[in-house]
Amino acid sequence: MSKPRETALLRADALAKVFTIRQGFSSQSFRAVDDASFTVEAGKPEIFTIAGESGSGKTTLARMILGMELPSEGTLSYKGRDVAKLTSRDRREWFFRDVQPVFQDPFATFSPLKRVDHYLYETAFNYKVTDKAGADGYINQVLNEVGLSLAEVKGRYPNELSGGQAQRISIARSLITKPSMIVADEPVSMVDASLRMSIVNMFRKLKDDQQVTILYITHDLATAYYAADRIAVMLRGWIVEMGPVENVLGSPMHPYTQNLKASIPQADPDKVWDSKISLADLDTEEFAQVGCKFASRCPAVMDKCKHKVPPNFERDGRMVKCFLYE
Repeated sequence: MSKPRETALLRADALAKVFTIRQGFSSQSFRAVDDASFTVEAGKPEIFTIAGESGSGKTTLARMILGMELPSEGTLSYKGRDVAKLTSRDRREWFFRDVQPVFQDPFATFSPLKRVDHYLYETAFNYKVTDKAGADGYINQVLNEVGLSLAEVKGRYPNELSGGQAQRISIARSLITKPSMIVADEPVSMVDASLRMSIVNMFRKLKDDQQVTILYITHDLATAYYAADRIAVMLRGWIVEMGPVENVLGSPMHPYTQNLKASIPQADPDKVWDSKISLADLDTEEFAQVGCKFASRCPAVMDKCKHKVPPNFERDGRMVKCFLYE
């Protein structure tokens, strides 16, 4: 019997990452990502957002997807192949070509001593996507996809660019290899508010025109709601709610997701934002907490929440990790 064809572009199965922090003669372990499971289907380009406050584990999850961190438990497979078991050659020649990153700080990805077009040519030649004769035309074409041209950026150094231009060039660099997936970790957090929506719109256009899947990592629920097709909300390493963005953010079910949504002020004079939302830095306590990691902040907490880990329930077109939906 033939082996069934893998239909997932990316699949995480009970994925976990454990870190150990040493304090003097003692040490403490915590699960930065804990039992994360999700699937991104092949042949169905989407913007899949992973959202959460600082310390939720979303960047650690992104680093595992990019192969920058190895899972402590569970499996992460890309196009049916276990990312942790790829050889160095497979990573270099296949995986890193097909899965491209876009980081939070575009200036950190460029040396101030090198012209930015050097990186574009270097990426094109290293992955042999064009020859020298066709390089200018190809790179100009890729830059056009992000609203720039080679004439605008050629010969310029990073300090001669605005934050928005630098991030667009960083995205263009990720497109040069014709990837199937772009992992964008907080890509708009360091640009002006006026430029954020233009970059988010660019991701939507790339998804439609280039058929590329975008994993959009963010703490910004406003851009997440606008950009995403699906969203996974993370809390202290857990995915607590996941599904179509209009379901999850339009009508959140998990108390944590409701808390996050309520923390966004509304530009409506008839809806005065007078509630006190506590999103305090409780990293150590909540990571080590027995039972539900949101129990200490949850307005609907029950006794069993304090000593039992809630399972994942399927309700109203989404997954929700909460005993309220048992």
